[in-house]
Amino acid sequence: MNSRTANVVSRVVDVDGIPMSALLSEVPDPRAVVVALHGGAVTSSYFDYPDQPRLSLLRTAAALDFTVVAIDRPGYGSSAPYSEGMASPARRVDLAYGVVDRLLASRPRGAGLFLWAHSIGCALGVHMAGDERRNDLLGLEIAGTGRHHAPDAVEILDFRRRDPAVPRRSGPGLRDLLWEPARLYPDEVIGAPRIQSPGPPYEATVARRWPLEFAEVAARVRIPVHYTLGDHERVWSSGPEAMADIASLFTDSPRVVTEEQADSGHNLSIGRTATGYHLKILSFVEECVLGHENGGYDNDGIDRLPRRAG
Repeated sequence: MNSRTANVVSRVVDVDGIPMSALLSEVPDPRAVVVALHGGAVTSSYFDYPDQPRLSLLRTAAALDFTVVAIDRPGYGSSAPYSEGMASPARRVDLAYGVVDRLLASRPRGAGLFLWAHSIGCALGVHMAGDERRNDLLGLEIAGTGRHHAPDAVEILDFRRRDPAVPRRSGPGLRDLLWEPARLYPDEVIGAPRIQSPGPPYEATVARRWPLEFAEVAARVRIPVHYTLGDHERVWSSGPEAMADIASLFTDSPRVVTEEQADSGHNLSIGRTATGYHLKILSFVEECVLGHENGGYDNDGIDRLPRRAG
């Protein structure tokens, strides 16, 4: 597998008068299309970090015959000047799907769409997965999210003591939560200096409300779900009980798998183990494709027990 040969291009499409940007890695006859949703304070280049092709989800997926659309989430990239009209989750879902549908147009999509979300991008990802208007969804990967913050994160994040309308700026404590242990990342990606981006104002509200809304939104999801945390996750509570709690939220999903990624921190897709992580989830995508080709899942396929990767 040579991830360096994939062609990753930047595209901008008009969605209801708003320019929406994305990265695209396209293959001629895809098994499926992966729709990647980055986390906070970075762009879609989180999934294709500059000069780090081996860490790239887009390049690894293309080598395995998956097309990838990595969206600049609403309020990021070219849509940043329009963020004031994006406070509604439904509006953000419409914009995100609008990017995919306009960008792919009549291009082949294989078996359908697989949603892959990280950190605060999981709020959008779970909302998209529960959208009953879509009949082309294969599965969902969420990573670096949860319902309860880790003890060390509570004081640093402390949403109760600040105005939720004011985005939190990066500081030493927050940097440690997101990027420690530093040995888990290539030196040049720590802090994501080449892909940083201001977050839209609505995102502070999403960060405060998402742990409270997670269960309600997850209950609408009717596709297979995979949930990943790094074994050095410091933002969210981890361990078997915490992961089983998240799995239990997807009450209508035919299959839920939880997995702890070894030697990994919060930013799974740009850590040293990114390729291993991507390959594991792409294996899950392949399983979802096969499940679709075989007529779908029934409840006999549920796996709600956490398992350790590696």
